[in-house]
Amino acid sequence: MKIIVVGCGKVGSALVEELSEEGHDISVVDMDSMALSDITMNYDVMGVAGNGASSEVLKQAGVEHSDLLIAVTDSDELNLLCCLIGRKLGGCKTIARVRNPEYTNEIDIIKGELGLSMTVNPEYAAAEEAARVLLFPSAVQIEPFAKGKVELVIIQVPKDSIIDGLELFKIHQRTNTDVLVCSVERGDDVFIPDGDFVLHAGDVISIVSSSKNTRNFVNRIGLNSKPVRDVMIIGGGKIAFYLSTMLLDLGIDVKILERKRERCEELCDLLPRAVIIHADAANQNILREEGIETADAFVTLTGMDEENLFLSMFAKSCSKAKLITKVDRIDFDQIIKKMDLGTLIHPKDIAADHIISYVRARQNSIGSNVETVYKVIDDKVEALDFLIKEDSPVSGVPISQLKIKKGVLMACVSRQGEIFIPNGRTVIRPGDSVVIVTNNVGFRSIEDILEPSKIN
Repeated sequence: MKIIVVGCGKVGSALVEELSEEGHDISVVDMDSMALSDITMNYDVMGVAGNGASSEVLKQAGVEHSDLLIAVTDSDELNLLCCLIGRKLGGCKTIARVRNPEYTNEIDIIKGELGLSMTVNPEYAAAEEAARVLLFPSAVQIEPFAKGKVELVIIQVPKDSIIDGLELFKIHQRTNTDVLVCSVERGDDVFIPDGDFVLHAGDVISIVSSSKNTRNFVNRIGLNSKPVRDVMIIGGGKIAFYLSTMLLDLGIDVKILERKRERCEELCDLLPRAVIIHADAANQNILREEGIETADAFVTLTGMDEENLFLSMFAKSCSKAKLITKVDRIDFDQIIKKMDLGTLIHPKDIAADHIISYVRARQNSIGSNVETVYKVIDDKVEALDFLIKEDSPVSGVPISQLKIKKGVLMACVSRQGEIFIPNGRTVIRPGDSVVIVTNNVGFRSIEDILEPSKIN
């Protein structure tokens, strides 16, 4: 596809990286010539310096022959204007980043009137991910599929669990639950396991099933599936606002520590049910006075990655709270992960994943549409939700007769509201939603799971 990305900040850069890896023809527009130079040096893309709302600049970027324009500058209004002008000039599909909470209730009107194909809000998406984890604190990551009917949940196998030392084919019998272990991370290695794979304490595993089955499984292996009762949030920005609103509506107590008095006053008006503290969270005594040692969850959402990391490290040293740490810019994921700071939230990557799902769904695919794409286990594994069409090469054939590539697992099927784990006798039908987990990244169609020689 021919794609224009307006804005090469954190989200724009993440998008360019992923889209260029998938072989798309990309033009990047930004007014910051230095940032533009950096991105064109690192990726095989064309750079155009200028205002993305200028018709001349968009024409230089090739808008008249583009399939998609994605506007992700820091300004909501500029993004919307870029999309409006781009659509008028070239008739391309458009995606805009819209972050301001004031536009939340009007987003459907905005999309309809401007003809937007999609809007993305990285902060709201990050808050949703954090809220899902706080409702299920034993999880490291939770991703919904099949319109929320299916979940992919990442957890760590606890010591002395009933599945420690157990072969995967025995899990159903031992736990009496219908879940499928899709991937296993052990140290630096990642496996798409078969039934003979043996689990060990400390393994980070991803499981796919319905929400009810997942929670039963987690309880039976010795982990807690009850939601937290109270949350301490550090930083009062957009993510904190969205997250607090979600948690308060669920009856969870929220306390926010914010160092700027003006923002504290705003939050008091916006979140009358939350406790807002004007304080510098870098002061350990203040954190202890406000109850960090007894909090169920501790979420760091300041604008500085380093501060978030250090605060989470302190919370880990003095409490048993569920930790969620926002990381925006630091690229040392492997080092950070070894700190064991709970769930890491990357807003730019969450937003990029949503857009990548749309891009793959728009491409010409045989027999399916990509409904959802999630990258898990340090981007080494992808979990994809395919909606099966009438002409699908996997439809009407028992799974055992399909020549499926190595490193591909057909994890779950949603059919007319019923969720089940497929076996070799299962026949996929048109209309099914099928979750695929694989370490072969970049799948665009369900046909990509098959060996090329077997595709008609």
